[in-house]
Amino acid sequence: MAQDPLFWVVAAACVIVLGILVFGVTTFGRGGEFNRKHANKIMRWRIAAQFIAVLLILGFVWLRSSGGQ
Repeated sequence: MAQDPLFWVVAAACVIVLGILVFGVTTFGRGGEFNRKHANKIMRWRIAAQFIAVLLILGFVWLRSSGGQ
């Protein structure tokens, strides 16, 4: 599985979601003006990235199962 390029695309998408999540939680924890100004935008970015990651995961599973043959 580690030789599959699509696996690495899915893994990268998951890492991107994790990075956005950590950034959002960190800014939320600090509070302040930046958080008030950008919290909703960061959440929207995370939701969009998570949606893309889920689609990639589903596509990977479908292509690597009998459905993609």
